[in-house]
Amino acid sequence: MDGLDGPPAQRCAALIGRTDRRGRLLWSLPKGHIEQGETAEQTAMREVAEETGIQGSVLASLGSIDYWFVTEGRRVHKTVHHYLLRFLGGELSDEDVEVTEVAWVPLSELNSRLAYADERKLAAIASRLIDGMSGETNDPETPVGKQ
Repeated sequence: MDGLDGPPAQRCAALIGRTDRRGRLLWSLPKGHIEQGETAEQTAMREVAEETGIQGSVLASLGSIDYWFVTEGRRVHKTVHHYLLRFLGGELSDEDVEVTEVAWVPLSELNSRLAYADERKLAAIASRLIDGMSGETNDPETPVGKQ
């Protein structure tokens, strides 16, 4: 996510779109596996670069998501650590074979664009962190998921 120093209307997040088994394009936050010798923060920066083509630096932890899925007939448990990153450079690219599309999405659209409720909750946390970093306050009547 970027634009901490700019007006709220110009703040965006880089999202990845993947096509599911039913052919639907599902938008989500970049994520991936921690490589040996890597910290979770280093993984976040590497995976964002690999999946979106952009470079970023970690500003804060957003939390973790735990889930189970089935692959090749076996259940797999996964924990994904998410971070708020500041955009440093690069160009959006969907070169990663696991990614169908990438897009800069206005923070105000994350709640309606992100496919997974857990990620929408993390986006709300990011919104509050960004507002705090930029010296703004959220109106308590504003829906939490709107950024």
